[in-house]
Amino acid sequence: MGITLTVLAAGMGSRFGERIKQLEPVGPSGELLIDYSVRDAVDAGFDKVVFIIRRDIEELFKETIGNRISKLVNTEYVYQDIRELPCRMNDFSGRTKPWGTAQALYCCKSVINENFGVINADDYYGRESFRSLAVFLKTPDASACSVGFVLKNTLSDHGTVNRGICRADENGLLVTVEETKKIQKDADGVIRGLRNGSTVILDENDIVSMSMWGFTPDFMNRLSGRFNDFICSLNAGDISSELTIADAADREIKEMGYDIRNIPTQSKWYGITYEADVELVRQALKNR
Repeated sequence: MGITLTVLAAGMGSRFGERIKQLEPVGPSGELLIDYSVRDAVDAGFDKVVFIIRRDIEELFKETIGNRISKLVNTEYVYQDIRELPCRMNDFSGRTKPWGTAQALYCCKSVINENFGVINADDYYGRESFRSLAVFLKTPDASACSVGFVLKNTLSDHGTVNRGICRADENGLLVTVEETKKIQKDADGVIRGLRNGSTVILDENDIVSMSMWGFTPDFMNRLSGRFNDFICSLNAGDISSELTIADAADREIKEMGYDIRNIPTQSKWYGITYEADVELVRQALKNR
């Protein structure tokens, strides 16, 4: 059985202006970050790509990238719709914001039947990371994996970022993934972030999740249960709460003993969080 790459491409970054950051040309011939990710994934052994997109960008997405990728590898599409819920479908009529990356992956439940990786469309992970992910998915020694990056290799010079801080035990299995927001290196050289509303100090060598995951199909049932519990816990007027894949994975670890292999990488991450990041990414890819 082959391995699938699932690409989270439904989000439009509010901090990126009016353009869709996943469709920003960054390569010397107009390549997108997705081009590099898919090529690296195919080279590593992935034989199918599932793009999670919104229906309102479907035509533009396919014209800009999807039709090109489909010539390289078997390609499927899944559409993230805020109305696709496991329960209470009619309770959130005022909701316009997507429910987070957990819901995006939940929308894939009918198309994923094999071991699969998950990445963001607007991140560049590097060849080594895809090779490590593919090796795990072909011969998993745990129920799942997280390819973890060194925090200092994932910061933006142009503003704050959100990261999942990974803690592993002596066997290399994740103990927790702590969602930490508004991370940045301050003028005094200290890296600070917010966790549950409180300021925390981080080490530049902390390992962080960049949403590069590897799962067996069993995780889809676990995710569905977590997402169901999340939706059932909300007030009907909630218009902003989200559930991330990291949140769901963290709860599975703590409550169910779910074993997730921590696979650290020294790869340099590049991504487009802010419009000013684009030129930095372009320069980095020239030396790829």
